[in-house]
Amino acid sequence: MKLKTRDMVISGILGGIAIFLGQTGFGFIPLPTGINATIMHLPVIIGAVLEGPVVGTLVGLIFGLFSWIQARNPFFADPTISVLPRLFIGIITYFSYQSLKRFNDHVAMAVAGVIGSLTNTVLVLGMIFLKGYMPFDAVVPIAFIHGIPEAIVAAIVTYFVCLGVKRARELKFDGGN
Repeated sequence: MKLKTRDMVISGILGGIAIFLGQTGFGFIPLPTGINATIMHLPVIIGAVLEGPVVGTLVGLIFGLFSWIQARNPFFADPTISVLPRLFIGIITYFSYQSLKRFNDHVAMAVAGVIGSLTNTVLVLGMIFLKGYMPFDAVVPIAFIHGIPEAIVAAIVTYFVCLGVKRARELKFDGGN
């Protein structure tokens, strides 16, 4: 598979958005638990739906590397937790979207958002558990408390952003004539 210039450019833009969300704090939503939910995985999901698994994986790599470099939590100083799971967000999102879009593209976009978000939650927390950083009975409540709101936000944002981009691509500009 040859990496196209378009793939690199879109990956860079969406990766930059993920970094912006993390660096500014806009990518974190405070929850009543005192812990923040994240939306930094949304550019990965959107890239996978709109551009495919290569872009999704590249944006996931950028997101993961940023998470690793900026680790404020000892879990994320481990690249098997901060980077590795993020590589799969775009791949799993893309294939879930592709498998559903033939039935209903609108539903497929929202479901892809949910699946991409849950991929992030399950794989990151799964690695935290597998590496022995937290016991299973501590990981499960975190998955529900964070995973559900993140998945709902991902469904809504993915749907509206992808719908908007798809509609914009369909527009035919006649040069003002």
